[in-house]
Amino acid sequence: MIVSFTGAQSTGKSTLLEECKKDGRFNGFTFQHEVTRWVKKTYDLTINENGDELTQLAILAKHLDNYLVYRNKDVVMDRCILDGLVYTTYLYAGPNQTVNEEVYDYAEFLFKTLINKIDIIFYAEPEIPLVDDGERSVNTEFRDGIVKLFEEAIKHFKIPVVRLTGSKKERMAIIYKTLDDLKYGK
Repeated sequence: MIVSFTGAQSTGKSTLLEECKKDGRFNGFTFQHEVTRWVKKTYDLTINENGDELTQLAILAKHLDNYLVYRNKDVVMDRCILDGLVYTTYLYAGPNQTVNEEVYDYAEFLFKTLINKIDIIFYAEPEIPLVDDGERSVNTEFRDGIVKLFEEAIKHFKIPVVRLTGSKKERMAIIYKTLDDLKYGK
């Protein structure tokens, strides 16, 4: 089973992933942490609103790699190909336009190829304040643009996301209910 969190930066995805690690419902699952930080660290590329074509190609390649590695395993991922499409769209159509049409087209192709292979997509609502951790962007205009693109993509592609809202405890209750409903066929 492939489970993924998705959403803008600083919405609690990593925190929820860490909580899932502690819970017995996820025994036997592998946990795949965020690809963006991995790409930044591994290739010394700029990320967030300063990303470019190389950044997005590396991120998209990592999303594909994650699917290929974990497609026959139980995994919880910090981000998925929806994130890859949304951030590439921002860099293609946003204020800086640092990604060309070919990279955008590839992102959309890869998104359409992989999105339906994810069993559960938890969308972390952006109700948590931006926190500077030294890597994520704290630019509110960038975050607002990303949130808008997430909402547009979810609606346009009719992606059946499970929306996580409220406190960490309330979000975890939604996660547990979703897993239980899937397990027991509700």
